[in-house]
Amino acid sequence: MRVLSILGARPQFIKAAPVSKALKEDGHQEFMVHTGQHYDYGMSQVFFDELGLPKPDINLGVGSGSHGQQTGQMLIGIEQILEQEKPDWALVYGDTNSTLAGALAAVKLHIPLAHVEAGLRSFNRSMPEEHNRVLTDHCADLLFCPTQTAVDNLAREGITKSVYWVGDTMYDAVLQFGEIARQRSTILQDLGLEPKKYLLATLHRPYNTDDSEKLAEILKAFRECGETVIFPVHPRTRARMNEFGLLNDRQLGSLRLIEPLGYLDMLMLEQNARLILTDSGGMQKEAYFFAVPCITLRPETEWVETVESGWNRLVKAQTRQVVLAISHKTIPNGRHSDIFGNGRAARRIISLLDPR
Repeated sequence: MRVLSILGARPQFIKAAPVSKALKEDGHQEFMVHTGQHYDYGMSQVFFDELGLPKPDINLGVGSGSHGQQTGQMLIGIEQILEQEKPDWALVYGDTNSTLAGALAAVKLHIPLAHVEAGLRSFNRSMPEEHNRVLTDHCADLLFCPTQTAVDNLAREGITKSVYWVGDTMYDAVLQFGEIARQRSTILQDLGLEPKKYLLATLHRPYNTDDSEKLAEILKAFRECGETVIFPVHPRTRARMNEFGLLNDRQLGSLRLIEPLGYLDMLMLEQNARLILTDSGGMQKEAYFFAVPCITLRPETEWVETVESGWNRLVKAQTRQVVLAISHKTIPNGRHSDIFGNGRAARRIISLLDPR
């Protein structure tokens, strides 16, 4: 079996690592396309290095740009590659512009399409990711869902054929790399941190970063919460902070800005944080995997199971609400369940791609 995998952003590298490993173990061929959506070392290459992903067979080098520019350039490049390689399956992950471009290119060339992390819905159509998810799911021939909720979401849209709850490949990755992070990462020592004595924050979605008032409110909460907040700053977030005049070091208080980190260092910071604050879907799940309480800086989430379990809280981008949520130090009583599978999602995906 020959699979063409289409990746472009750091969460996709994490999701793809267990699948790529399983493909290799079973003797299948994988042709990997990196669209270049995330293109610097801190956001891209370091993840390939740490996760043991094979070097991409081709990097389209699309880089930054508007949604239309990015998606259009990716679509042109991926279509050419699919015509040349003629894979048995095109495999896309998540909800980025790379996902949608890969899906559209494959379906128009009648190449079977499989979507890993299918069925997620925030029900917020103002988010570009929501459109990417919905369109990709309606193009896909095989839909690999991380949770039963995702299966149910697809059923409500009339998609019931070739839909499978396989579990979450990010959980596979955490099980594979969590212990490696504990053995190799020195990030706690490097930053002078003690376990459970700091908060970890990330912020990258346009919903928060492109709105100067929301971004200012969130950063003010980080500064004034009274606890050390470690904040690896996404390049586009840093650009917006600079644009809006929010990079004044004298006003940072207990907020510590650092450069983006590799996967192992992030896993180490996540599992040792007292609390995680984020607008990232992946970090909401990783917080749950590590039994670390999470505050999601959005009015909704695709991962409703984490909220229903009590381990995740939705908080709007308002300083007072964020500070109050941070001060709420109760550890959830909810027992962790296997809502994200058993850590063998990648093996299940391979068995469905090649059912022989």
